[in-house]
Amino acid sequence: MKKNVLIIGAGGVAQVVAHKCAQHNDLLGDIHIASRTVAKCRAIVESVREKKALKNPNGILEAHALDALDIEATKALIEKTNSRIVINVGSAFLNMSVLSACIGTGAAYIDTAIHEDPAKICETPPWYENYEWKRREECEKAGVTAILGAGFDPGVVNAYAKLAFDEYFDRVDSIDIVDINAGSHGKYFATNFDPEINFREFTGQVWSWQDSKWVSNRMFEVGKEWDLPVVGKQKAYMTGHDEVHSLSQRLGVPNVRFWMGFGDHYINVFTVLNNLGLLSEKPVRTAEGLEVVPLKVVKAVLPDPSSLAPDYTGKTCIGDLVKGVKDGKEREVFIYNVADHKQAYEEVGSQGISYTAGVPAVAAAMLVALGDWDVRKMANVEDLPAQPFLGLLNEIGLPTRIKDADGDRALEFENPALIAAS
Repeated sequence: MKKNVLIIGAGGVAQVVAHKCAQHNDLLGDIHIASRTVAKCRAIVESVREKKALKNPNGILEAHALDALDIEATKALIEKTNSRIVINVGSAFLNMSVLSACIGTGAAYIDTAIHEDPAKICETPPWYENYEWKRREECEKAGVTAILGAGFDPGVVNAYAKLAFDEYFDRVDSIDIVDINAGSHGKYFATNFDPEINFREFTGQVWSWQDSKWVSNRMFEVGKEWDLPVVGKQKAYMTGHDEVHSLSQRLGVPNVRFWMGFGDHYINVFTVLNNLGLLSEKPVRTAEGLEVVPLKVVKAVLPDPSSLAPDYTGKTCIGDLVKGVKDGKEREVFIYNVADHKQAYEEVGSQGISYTAGVPAVAAAMLVALGDWDVRKMANVEDLPAQPFLGLLNEIGLPTRIKDADGDRALEFENPALIAAS
């Protein structure tokens, strides 16, 4: 059994991960949090202690300063803390460095988003082939478990797709992943994740997988209204996203698309910023001779996403609309979760978007610790059994529901992992 967790990153998602690891430290063991800004790590530690979140109150919970781009320093911290599981919820620019450190130390690796090169935006699909999948053989040779994209989207939605593929259909024709945040943070304009990463998703091409080939569109070019449980009718736009690039290749489904909800105000502000060149990642020189990156300046003046949590209200709805054939008849199911911003803040001090991203990474860590997902090779979530993951999420804060011809109901799972964890 693998024990002791190193969390890399100190933003809103890292705070969720730390709280949830603390709630299960009887299973996960020691908890260490590392980031370039150690003060942020210490604030998370203090938050966990204030909430009395440690299930084992005598368990180790420590903060560390770390530049995770420094592979040797990361290896040294993994070894110093005897961490056998590393949960990487830092910047997407860190992934390959942290993965290298895990391969070098034998620690299991878990992340929640695809790797990005700071100098490149919207690379050739499928994105996973550009970095992660090139290292499959390296992971397997080292016997290192590397679970990619174990957040919500990517992550839980991949498990929803796997569940539908295995249990609800004989043939899957399409998977449409829909992500609606119907909450309000009360700010004039803000992003729910790191603004730099957030905007990079939207300034390049929108890649979707249609009729078994890659199709390119512009951002906000293709939109439609969705009528979803709890959040009701919401406008969402086809957007490029990580899970499209793995589900299309791993499950062999001919149509995989991702839709994200945006209000008119967000679109207007984004369009102005983009048209002015303020979302560019290319350096410019000011009249005073200073070289600045416009996107980093915008990031600096926008609210820190972790600061949004106290005033965030409303709910999210994220799920998979899957269509295909079962027993010779056409069928469609919507498998989904609804999360509440206020409840997330009350439990872990973060808003609902961070909550939905962080909790699944901890569930993945628990399954690695228990052995269910300790596969000693690289895997996307859809490569792994969905039921233990979704069953665990039911228990620790992100319950799954399904809406189909038989109605809208909670999904329950027989989960041997839960028995072992208890």
